[in-house]
Amino acid sequence: MIDVARALKTASTTGEIRFGLEQTRKSLRSGEAKMVIVSSNCPAKNEFNSMGAARTYVFPGTNVELGAACGKPFAISALAIVKPGDSNILSLQ
Repeated sequence: MIDVARALKTASTTGEIRFGLEQTRKSLRSGEAKMVIVSSNCPAKNEFNSMGAARTYVFPGTNVELGAACGKPFAISALAIVKPGDSNILSLQ
């Protein structure tokens, strides 16, 4: 079982992540997103499922909890994993 919060923190410090709805959309359109993670209360979570290409994982917490898991002092509704770095985040189902 993967520790999602730890994997997110590792990916945000050693990899490349795009934070926010607009940046996530841009990453999906350009094809650089390997995975999309959305908070459980993200208003656009169904939109990302329909955009295809990258896998979408629904984080079990709110946008505030997703921001904290990434080590950020602000809420994050969606993020795109471009490069996972030293993280095993791409193994999430």
